[in-house]
Amino acid sequence: MIGGGKTIGIILIVVGLVICAVVSLFVGSGAASGQTTTAATILGIGAFGVIPLLLFAGVGAFLFFRGTAEEKELVVVRQKERLLGMIQAQGKVTLNTIMVEQRLNREQVQNYIYELVQQGLFSGYIDWKNATFYSQDASRVGSNKCPNCGGVREIVGKGIVKCPYCGVELFIPPNAPQTTATPVPPQGVPNT
Repeated sequence: MIGGGKTIGIILIVVGLVICAVVSLFVGSGAASGQTTTAATILGIGAFGVIPLLLFAGVGAFLFFRGTAEEKELVVVRQKERLLGMIQAQGKVTLNTIMVEQRLNREQVQNYIYELVQQGLFSGYIDWKNATFYSQDASRVGSNKCPNCGGVREIVGKGIVKCPYCGVELFIPPNAPQTTATPVPPQGVPNT
């Protein structure tokens, strides 16, 4: 249940307060009528009012803050899901479109994409010159040939690889085979 920790935490804090209030009233009425001594009143309120309050309030506060943190994490996970779905559904999405529709800044988009690549959930590439994301078939991106310019890289690698010829960042899936090739620049680019 989403937010359940916060709700249970609040309930426990309230229960602790109610127990402390009821015990204080009960023991306090005994002291007011002269049936208990001051020491017994303090001991009774402390043992049966304050200690339960501290226990319930402590556990309640822990659950409340943990529930708040889980809600924040869930927001980030949902943003990543929407980002991934948007790029995969359209195949080609500009960075500006993502930033406007997702209400994210450039750094957040970049971090989310890198995290999705590390988790093996996204393969494709980004052309930073045009600020455009491309979702690609993992086998196409995992080859030695750059899907953007056609240049051949020496080693495929895993994770994020930058094409030495056009500068795009290729998001290589973790299960891509490690292959080597003789580097060949794309047609029209001088060999360096």
